[in-house]
Amino acid sequence: MSTFTASLPGGTWTLGGLEVSRFGYGAMQLAGPGVMGPPPDYDGALAILRDVVELGITHIDTAEAYGPHITNSLIREALHPYPGTLHVVTKVGSVRDDQGGWPPARKPDQLRRAVEENLETLGSDVLDLVNLRMGDGQGTVPGSPADALETLAELQQQGVIRHLGVSNVLPEQVAEARSIAPIVSVQNMYNLAFRRDDELIDSLAQDGIAYVPFFPLGGFSPLQSRALSAVAARRGSTPMSVALAWLLQRSPNILLIPGTSSVAHLRENVAGAGLVLSAEDVAELDAIGG
Repeated sequence: MSTFTASLPGGTWTLGGLEVSRFGYGAMQLAGPGVMGPPPDYDGALAILRDVVELGITHIDTAEAYGPHITNSLIREALHPYPGTLHVVTKVGSVRDDQGGWPPARKPDQLRRAVEENLETLGSDVLDLVNLRMGDGQGTVPGSPADALETLAELQQQGVIRHLGVSNVLPEQVAEARSIAPIVSVQNMYNLAFRRDDELIDSLAQDGIAYVPFFPLGGFSPLQSRALSAVAARRGSTPMSVALAWLLQRSPNILLIPGTSSVAHLRENVAGAGLVLSAEDVAELDAIGG
């Protein structure tokens, strides 16, 4: 399987011992509406995943709960046997109910079953990185990750998980997680308008830990959206491109996982994230979250 030779925006990052492109791909949108069921265009979903690898993207984010079971199976069908440079990151800690909710599933037996299911649907003997998802479908919730993370650390010691991360967490939960096991990434909601993790990102960068934001355009007020659109129009770009470029320039430990169900949109995101923002652009964009 060939790899597109042009460099991706942001270069690479070492995730634990794994070198990945800072521009990655989030597979959630490959499932059906509401992240439930198969995609409307099954062959198109496979084509997107193959294009991801052709573009040189080496970081794919997924979860067994997407579908459920759908995105992992698509990844396996499209890309297995996986290129040695490709790293698939999954998450455990929640499942889907019949109403499309995301109830927590962090008991030891639930986590072991989730890891087994990920191994099976991805067709892997070992998972590159497993994120423990805390909180609920509405966001972060206070609570200790200790019991759940200790279970995943045991599985890591057994050799079925290479690296551990945490997702949907508060800073104090990150600190507690790091006291239990080595954490190589934190995955939270963060963007121009939602800047709660500014201090956390900077502290993680000092320690060589990746930060993976999701919802790059989530939670914007109409006024914030207009401000972003104004910068995009001035630069002859799109709001999404500017938002992604700002994230890449925000800190070297930020890894992007924008999702899409369109090959054209995937390539547009890659090109857009390479936009170089001026100091004036950055100052104007920073004010959005002020």
